[in-house]
Amino acid sequence: MVRSLLFVFIVLASLPALATAPRAEVRADHVPDRECIDCHQAQAMQWAGSKHDRAMQAATPSTVLGDFNDSLFSGADQRARFFRRDGAFMVRTAGPDGKEADFPVSHTFGVYPLQQYLLPLPGGRLQALTIAWDARKQRWFSLYPEGGIAPGSNLHWSGRYQNWNLMCGECHTTAFNKHYDDERDSYRTTWAEPNVGCQACHGPGREHVTSASRLATAPASGKGPSAASEQQATPTPNRALGQPHAQVDQCAACHSRRTRLQETVVPGTPFLDNFVPDNLRAELYHADGQQLEEVFEYGSFRQSRMYQAGVGCTDCHEPHGGKTRASGNALCVSCHNTTPDTARFAGLKAKNYDSPQHHFHTAGNPGSECVSCHMPSRNYMVVHDRRDHAIRIPRPDLTRRIGTPNACQACHADRPADWAEAAIIRHHGARNVAEHYGEILAAARAGQPGSDARLAALIDDGRQPAIVRATAIEQLAALDTLPPPASALQDTDPVVRTAAAAAWSARTADERLARLPALLADPVRAVRITALRGLADVDEGRLAADLRPRFRKALEEYLEAQQAMADMPSGQLNLATFLTTRGDRVRAERHYRIALAQDGSLNAARVGYARLLVSGRRLDDAAQMLRDGLSSSPNPGELHFALGLLAGQRQQWQEAARELQAAAALLPDDIRVRRNLDIVRQRLQANPAR
Repeated sequence: MVRSLLFVFIVLASLPALATAPRAEVRADHVPDRECIDCHQAQAMQWAGSKHDRAMQAATPSTVLGDFNDSLFSGADQRARFFRRDGAFMVRTAGPDGKEADFPVSHTFGVYPLQQYLLPLPGGRLQALTIAWDARKQRWFSLYPEGGIAPGSNLHWSGRYQNWNLMCGECHTTAFNKHYDDERDSYRTTWAEPNVGCQACHGPGREHVTSASRLATAPASGKGPSAASEQQATPTPNRALGQPHAQVDQCAACHSRRTRLQETVVPGTPFLDNFVPDNLRAELYHADGQQLEEVFEYGSFRQSRMYQAGVGCTDCHEPHGGKTRASGNALCVSCHNTTPDTARFAGLKAKNYDSPQHHFHTAGNPGSECVSCHMPSRNYMVVHDRRDHAIRIPRPDLTRRIGTPNACQACHADRPADWAEAAIIRHHGARNVAEHYGEILAAARAGQPGSDARLAALIDDGRQPAIVRATAIEQLAALDTLPPPASALQDTDPVVRTAAAAAWSARTADERLARLPALLADPVRAVRITALRGLADVDEGRLAADLRPRFRKALEEYLEAQQAMADMPSGQLNLATFLTTRGDRVRAERHYRIALAQDGSLNAARVGYARLLVSGRRLDDAAQMLRDGLSSSPNPGELHFALGLLAGQRQQWQEAARELQAAAALLPDDIRVRRNLDIVRQRLQANPAR
């Protein structure tokens, strides 16, 4: 007995050691960047000092920009002192327990226009301090100037949503591996390079360097390589970077709002094999597709005529330094000029765009800059202006009709949209333009009658950007009045096919069985696993024999995708919901518990867990678990609604009425609440004692 207890003690004592501070790891397929630089010196000179080069650096006097000379910051509910101790950079501020303590800075994060600082915490975590350095005005500032972020919140600097391992590391390092352990809620994160280096975009370089070295020594034996043999013997790991759309996909790995599908992402593989991008959802984009929340560039650029025409990122941006290839209007007029390259871009018109006749502003005035009208900026992270990459024509007429912003009023804020619309007509003439997709999406968001038919027509319009059509599919599914067009399941763009698979996943079992199994053989992972999710409750035996192995493969891929996001509460919730559908109650309960441990305010996890408990006849446990979330929920109305339904199931009509009335007060427009409250009131009239 003593020996057994000693063994248990030793095992438990060793568990924290499994979490390690994030660190570099030698990878067999990678080489140090210096080996790339030896041959590619011109590219290395452009990259050196770039934002990619300085994406993340060890904290040293040469990398830290902020004032650590016993500097003080005081914000709405944040205080911090920045100082040095024995050469280390230190921050004294409130920690996860709300008590002030001294925390060392291990790394800088970013460089301009702001620099953040990473502080190590137990469990192998690096946390991004939410007090940052403004590199322009040389001052400390809070990323949450309005306050309201208390210790214990997931948005506090010590919380889950400020965790570098989860939220940041993959795009600020090369060959990032998170290595999250959901049993211990800890990390063993590694990288090949602590910045965005050569192999972050070009892929693992070992084979390339080895073969190049072989070629370099071949002439000594009298056998110099020919151009053909050199091309064959020295492969570029990611050849896709020369193709515009594949290039956009490569950059989108970081320059997009998306969900990760794999723990390890290999550059050069299709974007939707590794990620599912967010479409133009109401919480992220204005109805006409203009950026609203922090969505980066991909979703905007996919809407643009530039993308449709085959423009790639490096047409405008130098790929190694990241800067634009020319300054000011010179960048745009390199294509949009009086002698355009119509061999590559057939739609270009010969015209002098950099003139008052086009922009009708005085030369040198901000209004004469192409980007002021066609790429308006929006502020993020308090100090960071980011331009909208949809590269659209200003539409004050849409402001008048659907309330979206327009570039004209960004400068002329004292003038109404009608004035801006009239000015455009005066200079460029009235034009008959087709209905903008923003008008259709706005109508659907508002629930206007007939929106479903307009959405269906938009989905079928192959002239529209794929991301717009995918958004229309999501909107149509939310209305739940018409099935999405079946043709979308065979669309040439995987963004559309993925959205269609998700929409058909909400249909009846017979409809799903008729439409989704074929997508298990889709060449794109995002489509396969979305289809698999829609078949979660289907017995494999109901599938054709040739599809059963594909079903099992897609099932593995789906579980891998959720495991890749296992430190995100939504990933745990997805697993719990999926396993519930599959009938695996024990594993489902485990993942519900982990989801709530990660984020106790996640209503969907509490409601889903309650349903699981109710189905197992654990009604008291379900009620208590829902009540436990009321104080922390950002929307307790959903929990009151669930409690009301649970009380109704137990025929406790007075309790049900109290909970549903509380829900109705918080969710006044929710028809579900009103309908169920009416039913409960009828039951109370029949059974007043209950």
